Amino acid sequence: MTASKNKILGHREIEHKIRRIAYQIYETFVEEDEIIIAGIQKGGFELAKQIMAAFNDISPIKTVLCEVTMNKEDLLQTPELSLDESAYRNKSVVLVDDVLNSGATLIYAVRHFLEVPLHKFKTAVLVDRNHKRYPVKADFKGISLSTSLREHVTVDFTENDFAVYLN
Repeated sequence: MTASKNKILGHREIEHKIRRIAYQIYETFVEEDEIIIAGIQKGGFELAKQIMAAFNDISPIKTVLCEVTMNKEDLLQTPELSLDESAYRNKSVVLVDDVLNSGATLIYAVRHFLEVPLHKFKTAVLVDRNHKRYPVKADFKGISLSTSLREHVTVDFTENDFAVYLN
């Protein structure tokens, strides 16, 4: 028996959710001159790029994109960032991931940023699965999805055909 793939969100719905997240970020950081949008490798970074594009359409605030690379087999390893620490020190940061499942990846990435003085810090995800084992939450989220632990959520950022699937 093969697992079936159910489309939860299509391209247009994801674009609307990204735009809504961008507006929420703008409302939160309206007094800032610059914000760092940091995306966790692969899906989170792709989502961060989309959020940044939508944000730049609606806001004059300067944005800087940062990629956060983590070893998901050993989350205790220090994440690698595409920016030097001085680029985000005392700035406002939005940490982005595509799916918040157990919260492990997000909380270890958050831990890294908490070791640096920041002005404001928020998190954003496209899908919050509500299966957190760690005390972390998404400040901005596209959709909350109650699923069983056996189900898997996949986010596909294929150009002009974004989709979220439940397997």
